[in-house]
Amino acid sequence: MKKLLKRLTVATALTAAATLAQAEVQGVTDTEIRIGSVNDLSGIFAAVGAPATKGANLYFDKVNAAGGVHGRKITFITEDHSYQMPKAMQGFNKLLNRDKVFMFMQNLGTPMNIAGFKLMDPKGIPNVAPLSAARQMLQEPMHNKFTSFASYYDMARVGTKYLANEFGGKEACTMYLPTDFGKEVLEGTKAGAEEAGITFAAETTHKPDESDFVGSLSKLKDAGCDIVSLAVGVRQAITIVGTAKKMGLNDMKFLGTSASFLTVVAKVPGGVTEGFYAAASWQDLWARADEPAPKAFIAEYKAAYGEDPVGFSMLGYAAASMVVKALEAAGPDLTQESFIKAMETLDYTDDLVGNHIDYGPNDHQGADKVYVQVVENGNWKKLYEE
Repeated sequence: MKKLLKRLTVATALTAAATLAQAEVQGVTDTEIRIGSVNDLSGIFAAVGAPATKGANLYFDKVNAAGGVHGRKITFITEDHSYQMPKAMQGFNKLLNRDKVFMFMQNLGTPMNIAGFKLMDPKGIPNVAPLSAARQMLQEPMHNKFTSFASYYDMARVGTKYLANEFGGKEACTMYLPTDFGKEVLEGTKAGAEEAGITFAAETTHKPDESDFVGSLSKLKDAGCDIVSLAVGVRQAITIVGTAKKMGLNDMKFLGTSASFLTVVAKVPGGVTEGFYAAASWQDLWARADEPAPKAFIAEYKAAYGEDPVGFSMLGYAAASMVVKALEAAGPDLTQESFIKAMETLDYTDDLVGNHIDYGPNDHQGADKVYVQVVENGNWKKLYEE
């Protein structure tokens, strides 16, 4: 009897310890997993953040309607920073300290993510699928960080090299916001120019609210620039391309990265962006609208929201799907470590985004391939991949 009581006591203690350990995992209860996002829903990158958030919510709502993950429903909480650092820090603090989220997904903006790491890293909070392709998204400690796609550096490098080789470009240049995002595109453009054996000739820096680019384009014209990479806001990219056409700068090839690889950019009325290039790590949604995965997503999105999805709607949906895959693989005893280890096992082809995603203990970048695409007849057309 004493031995039986002892065994029962030990078992009870172990069960209590396991329950306590689970209770101490921030953002996880028996019925809920809280995921946070500090995003741009009203600023210069709202055309990225708003549809990405709707896409993520669509997938999480579907998972929750089916019972959640291991019996837990997902609560996705998004804070709008309007691409302003003070608002971003307020959002991070709220989500970490008041909402006590388990992880972050789709935080938008290179400087915002980097600042947020100072709050996340001490707690080991995972940061997954940020809406930034900067190399700093995998800065040390890399343990809790996972990106979905190739970096801005590689996008600018591959795109610049392609344009130089394809059209005989001689002088590469960059127009950019003087942020980590802009500086990385600048570095990638210089690297692509070097690989192609051409000169990097000039650069111009810009403010987030700048709207007059005549002076800057005149400077680049005088420098002989025929390939110009852009690391600016969405509206700014459209304005730059339109202004260049009005100035008769028809020999300039403009190149964006994933930050301007948007459906709305391709469909600007009047063909303003016709001939604009973008290098990104996924393929355009509408160019593949007849393929099974994009077709099903478009129908699901339209049924839910009564409107057509855009490229970043697709990315939000895909990011949510990836997170759910990892949560399922982590098992019912969810901790930060079990989630991170599960992320490191993911290896699959994502037919929705058109790229292969795989991770490992020393590889926290999901996809490596870069696609160069161009606006043609109001749609994106794939030209090249590396």
